[in-house]
Amino acid sequence: MLIVEDEPSIADVLAITLRYHRFEVMTAGTVRDALALATRTRPDAALLDVMLPDGDGRALGRELRARRPDMALVFLTARDAPAEIVGALGFGDDYITKPFNIDEVVARLGAVLRRTRAADVLPERPPLRYGDLELDETAYTVHRSGRTVQLTPTEYALLRFLVRNGGRVVPKEQLLRHVWQYEHTAESTVVETYISYLRRKLEALGPPLITTRRGVGYGLEGGA
Repeated sequence: MLIVEDEPSIADVLAITLRYHRFEVMTAGTVRDALALATRTRPDAALLDVMLPDGDGRALGRELRARRPDMALVFLTARDAPAEIVGALGFGDDYITKPFNIDEVVARLGAVLRRTRAADVLPERPPLRYGDLELDETAYTVHRSGRTVQLTPTEYALLRFLVRNGGRVVPKEQLLRHVWQYEHTAESTVVETYISYLRRKLEALGPPLITTRRGVGYGLEGGA
C-alpha cells in the first residue's frame, strides 16, 4: 500500500493504522517521491491525496494507472463537490472526503482490494460471455465484438456482476453490496456514475447494452 499525503500528521495516522491492520505500507509526500516508490516496489494499491505540493493527485493517479492498470486507486480529498468526485471516479476505484473516519478508510480500502485483486479471489476459469461481450476472468480483460474494452478494476467488477446476472434487473442496493461492499448507502450516486462510464465505453464499440429500470436498478439487453 502506497500512501501519498503531504501532511505528516495525517500520513502518520494512516500508516500506523493500516500497519496495525496488516497492510504493508510505504509513504510519500510528493508526486516525485510517489512515482519513484511505485517504480521500485509495485504496490497493489495507492491512497492518494488530491492536493500535493508538486502536482495534482489525480494526475498522479492517471500515471500510476497507466503504468499498472491493475493497481487499486483511492483518493483522499477535502473537495466534496459532485464534479470533483466524478472526476476522481473517472479512473479511480473510490474516494474518501476529509475529514475522514480512520475506520472507514480501512474498511473502504479492504473493499476495494477485495474487488480488484483477481488472483486472490478467482481461480482460472473459462471466459464469461454475454452477447458480443467476452470477459476473461483470469486476465481481467473485456472484449466486445473482438475489440478490447479498457476498464478500471471497479468498472470490470460492475460489468462482471451484471453479466453474471444475465438479463435480470439488479437493484442498485444489491450492486452497492456486492460490487462496493457498501451497506446502508442507498443515497450514494457511485452506481449511477460507474454505469455512465460503462455505457460510454461499451457503446463506443456497439449498440446500447446496459438498461435502466427507473427506481429499481440496472441490467443488460438480451444476450442472444
